[in-house]
Order: sequence, then structure tokens, then C-alpha cells
Amino acid sequence: MHQRTALLSVFHKDGIVEFAKELIELGFNILASGGTAKTLSDAGIEVKDTAELVGKAILGHRVVTLSREIHSGLLARDIAEDRTELKKLNIPWIDLVCVDLYPLEEEVGRIYSKQYTVNQAREAVIEKTDIGGPTMLRSAAKGGRITVCDPVDRKKVIDWLKSGEPDKENFLEFLFAKTEKIIADYCLVSAHFHSGGTYDGFVGEQIAQCKYGENGWQTPAGLFKTSSEDLLGLSNFKLVAGQEPSYNNWCDVDRLLQTSSHIAAAFDINGGKVPCIAVGVKHGNPCGASASQDPKTAVEKMLEGDLRAIFGGVVMVNVPVDEALAEVLLTHKMHQGQRRLLDGIIAPRFTEGAIAALKRKGDKCRFLTNSALSSLSKASLDVSPRMRYVRGGFLRQPNYTFILDLNNPQLEKSGISPQDEESDMLLAWAIGSTSNSNTVTLVKDGQLIGNGVGQQDRVGCCQLAIKRATDSGHEVSGAAAFSDSFFPFVDGPQVLISAGIKNIIATSGSVRDGEVKEVCKSKGVNLYLVPDTVARGFFGH
Repeated sequence: MHQRTALLSVFHKDGIVEFAKELIELGFNILASGGTAKTLSDAGIEVKDTAELVGKAILGHRVVTLSREIHSGLLARDIAEDRTELKKLNIPWIDLVCVDLYPLEEEVGRIYSKQYTVNQAREAVIEKTDIGGPTMLRSAAKGGRITVCDPVDRKKVIDWLKSGEPDKENFLEFLFAKTEKIIADYCLVSAHFHSGGTYDGFVGEQIAQCKYGENGWQTPAGLFKTSSEDLLGLSNFKLVAGQEPSYNNWCDVDRLLQTSSHIAAAFDINGGKVPCIAVGVKHGNPCGASASQDPKTAVEKMLEGDLRAIFGGVVMVNVPVDEALAEVLLTHKMHQGQRRLLDGIIAPRFTEGAIAALKRKGDKCRFLTNSALSSLSKASLDVSPRMRYVRGGFLRQPNYTFILDLNNPQLEKSGISPQDEESDMLLAWAIGSTSNSNTVTLVKDGQLIGNGVGQQDRVGCCQLAIKRATDSGHEVSGAAAFSDSFFPFVDGPQVLISAGIKNIIATSGSVRDGEVKEVCKSKGVNLYLVPDTVARGFFGH
């Protein structure tokens, strides 16, 4: 068997010495590019610099690995003719390539955060655009070599080599696919930057398979993650008990995160303290929500928002769930001896006793944890662009990152609400602006009491919100109302005022804003308005 050779060329040097030592113990010779070669040599490892193989380095060592010697060693076929030719040319057969790419995405991120001037930006990106690395990886993958482009795979490769290279074809195919994925991501970052956003897209990695999509006949379906490092990304939620989440469950988790993070951000910005938050959704829209300083109160009020709708719903809280809180979720406002059924509960963590109490027959309640939920704040908003498939392509827009600030100079106040009622307005805003538009949302005493979502007219939103509140046994009088856009006529506010609403927050921009203000003033209703161009709260259109 020929003497095996590994080619190492990494930007980040962490762990590369240890990896090289493992390879040497397995009988590999080490070939490395300039900076990597020096790191290994300084650590006492016998290494051959790629410059020795390809000849004198030129252009400041910029094109050393872009040579026929390197790529011949990667692309040669495992046939006598190719091996003989390599031997005649004194070119080693390269068995393994370990490369991590220049941090292009990190560099582009610095530009987007204004760390560079416009003149510096392109030069900085060009400097961090790796050519040799992707080329080596793709040549190695095409040549059927071992490709290591992600540091987390180094141990996996070493263990595989030590165990005798089992299931070799599938293992190499996995590494091949991962190589192509990482390079595709890399090229997309470059294309997006250089085109000013004209070219865009994403490559995902499936991390969960769903039994089916929204309906039973929509198969296959699954959850994919992108390269995002977001701690609240769905890939960072751990299933600790229950069945695998369904497609609809994952959609609910995403919507719950939007609502919970907006509630947290609103309270963070308007007071600096994030309360205990409990949100329950049915088909993505909040049917119960509460913000309180006490976890038990928050969960109770969330459940009471709509006791009928929350049955079979999905709940998210930003506090740990113990046996006492589990008992509230199970039995609060239930008839004697009956238990509430929930499809999913998401929290920073659960006690074992809480899971045992909340489990459903057939494990139909999913328990998901993410410790990042316990520290929700204004920094928790999802800031990545939102993309949505449409026939023949996709739509792209910035994420929902507007947060209502009651000290915003553009906020026009007709009447001043007491502080506790302003808190209700904030909660109504956060819920309504993360519910399917058109929406009017009612909140009273820190509790969602009626959410009129997805209506085609503003009056219908008002009527539905009131109906949902009264159907659930709530007293509407004294509640706060949020409208996710302006009132085109006075009929919407009149419906709310007739029901006893005392505080309304909406946007301005209607030709009848003056009439709306006059009606509210004449009835003693406080009206807060922010320009529609700044604060319109349409969501999930």
C-alpha cells in the first residue's frame, strides 16, 4: 500500500496540530500550505510545505495551491496509468484534504455593520475571498478523497480511519456533499455582496424529518437549518420528551418566538425589565398571552385568554417549568378530574416531574427546551431577512424588527394612559403585530382577552376581537386595543368604544385621522398613533 499523504491548509489553526499528530500516528505524511506548515513545524511536526512541491512561491504566496502538482495529486484516478504518471513526475497521491475557508461571511458582516468605509469594503471582501481552498476541496471531493472542511468532522474522520474505514463509499459521499454545501454557502455570500443583493438564496441542512407537511399527503417534509448562529434558531431547540415535532408544530414554534421576542423587546425598551412571558398559539396566532412578574400568574392568564382555543395548542414560556407550573398548565380552570391536552410546550428547561405530569398518551405532547429563552430581551429579535417561496421564485424582505417605543417622538398621544394601561397597550401591540393581518388585539390587566386576526376589513377585526373576548367570558370594558394599521373610517373605533375600550393604539395615515381623533376625544378614549409608514404591523400576509 502506498504511503498516504494529507494536505492541510486552514485559516483558523485551533486544533490543527492535534489533528496532524493523529494523522501521523495513522501513517500519513503531512503536506501543508505556508501558514499552516509553519504552525505545524513550530509544534515539532515533520511537514512538507506545498511550495517545495510546486516550486518557488510567486505573487506573495497567493497561488501556491493553485498548481497542477496539487490538483494532479487530488484528481488522479486509482488506475495504474495515473499512479505511474504521478510517480514519474514525483507528485504524491493526496489521500486527505483538510481545509477551512477564509472567513468571508464574517468580513461581509463587518461591512454591513459599518466597520468599513465604502472604499475599503470591496477590497476587504476580495482579500478574504478564498480561491485555493474551495478549489482544493472540490478537486479532492471529485477525486474521491477524504475531504474535511468543517472542524467538527476531524474527530469523526480520525475515528473512522482508526476503525478500518467502514462503509467507505457512503462516508466519503457524506463528506463530498458537505463540502459542496459549504462551498455553495460561501459562493452565495460572495454573490449577494457583489450584486448588492440582486442574487440571493440559501442552502439548508435537514435536521429533523416530519411525518408529513401541513397535510398528510404532503410528504416528504422536514426542518432545515441554514448557517445561522442564532441561539434561538429552531435547530437549537432540543426535544426532551414526546413525539418528534410535526411540520405545523415547527411553524408554531417559529411564530411563538416572534411573539415572545417582541413582547420581551417592547418591555425591555419601555422600562428595562422583561417580565415572565407566557404565550399560547393555535394555528400560529396567539389565543392566549400574558406578561407578569409572577410565572404562575402569567401562565394562568395565558390559559384564561381563550380556554376553548388553547386546548390542543402549543405554549411557550420564558421560565423553567416545574411540577407546580405543570399543574397549572394541566388543571387551571378545568373541570374536576379533567386534564388539559397540549400539543407542545417550549421552555428554557423542565423538571423530570413536570414532564411526567404533562405527558400525553402516545407521547403526543412535545417538550422542547432552549436555555436562551430565559434571557429574552431587545437583542432577541430575529434580524435575518425573511424569505417566502412564491411560484417560480421567492420573496425577500427585512425581518419584523420594529419595536414600539412609547417615547418615540413620532408617537402622537391624544390623552395620556396610566402606566399599567400603557403596559397593556404594549402587550397588545406585540401580540397584534405578530398575528396574521388584518388584526385588532384586546388586552386587559396584562392578559390577551381577544385577538381578531386575519380579517379583510378593519371593522371585522374589531367585531371579531370583541366576540372572542366575550365568548371567553371576559369583560371588555377598560381594555386596551391595538390595530395593526390605521382606521380608514370611524366605524372601527366606534365598535371598540361601544364595547368599553378605553385605550387604543394604532397607526395614522388615513384621510379620516382627524375624525377618528375627534370621536375618541369626545368619548374620553386615549388614542396613541404612530405613522403607518413607520409602525404598520402587518404580519404573515
